[in-house]
Amino acid sequence: MGKRVAIIASNGGIESAYKVLNIAMAGVATEAEVAIFFTFDGLSIIHKQSEQMLKFAPGNEHLAEGFKKANVPSIGAMLEMAKESGVKLIGCQMTMDVMGLTKDDFVDGVEVGGAVTFLDFAYDADVTVTF
Repeated sequence: MGKRVAIIASNGGIESAYKVLNIAMAGVATEAEVAIFFTFDGLSIIHKQSEQMLKFAPGNEHLAEGFKKANVPSIGAMLEMAKESGVKLIGCQMTMDVMGLTKDDFVDGVEVGGAVTFLDFAYDADVTVTF
């Protein structure tokens, strides 16, 4: 079995979204199998309305210009690249239930599952990261 990277995304905001997707794509670039478990505020990263929901933390708005100058793709574009690269996207069923969300609230390609679904992947992970 090859390398595995397990990522937990529990925070919202553009900064967290970029961290999560950057690590996921770095994992893919090193030929690792990657899964991201989105829970609580992290669900905003995969929400169909993510562009409206994801904001910079107060005081970090100036980073928007830096991302633009560095030609960093948008969160939507990075999410699409991750999906096309085989990154497994898992939305937390419990958190979705608590927040009154359904699979239809999220971008295509998101698997809905509980913590056990993620743990089944993470038990064999070489690296686990939480944002």
